[in-house]
Amino acid sequence: MPAVKPTELFAEVTWLGRVADRDAALAAEPLEAVELDWGGIAGEAHGGVTRPSCSRVLDQHPRGTEIANVRQVSILSEEELAEIAREMGIARLAPALLGASMALRGLPDFTHLPPSSRLQAASGATLVIDMENRPCQLPAKEIEAVHPGKGRAFKAAAKDRRGVTAWVERPGAVRLGEQLRLHIPDQPVWAGLEAARRG
Repeated sequence: MPAVKPTELFAEVTWLGRVADRDAALAAEPLEAVELDWGGIAGEAHGGVTRPSCSRVLDQHPRGTEIANVRQVSILSEEELAEIAREMGIARLAPALLGASMALRGLPDFTHLPPSSRLQAASGATLVIDMENRPCQLPAKEIEAVHPGKGRAFKAAAKDRRGVTAWVERPGAVRLGEQLRLHIPDQPVWAGLEAARRG
């Protein structure tokens, strides 16, 4: 019995990009199309089947421990980017400045999509959403260079709007302008969730 349910919700791919060298800059270079393989986007600094653990999982692993890479791809929502920009007092916040892999239009409350949801392209290429991508100050330098005086405002403005991280379940091509179909886990929200968060 299928455990992941296709929906009638689709997202348009509005932007694609790649960060080639994280040490040089966080900003991503725009692309017309990407080829997803088992390690993510070819040539992407966040790519790879495994990665060293970071601050996001310090309660589970010492920093630098080799773990599975479930944050190969960073995906943003155009609608949420517009909300962030409005709160920061700028006209538009480009996905490139946040080191994004992809921006989409059309899915409500994008950052809070259920973990393990899928986004599937016509090619069959499938991304599995790991979880919300928490805001940090790393994009501030890139934003500040384009919008002087605004970089420090990003972290607070991006709370609950920073998009998600994802990993490649099935390789294939994704192109600008195409539609990705949302598939969601066919299970209820865990009854113990709120109590566990408080604990």
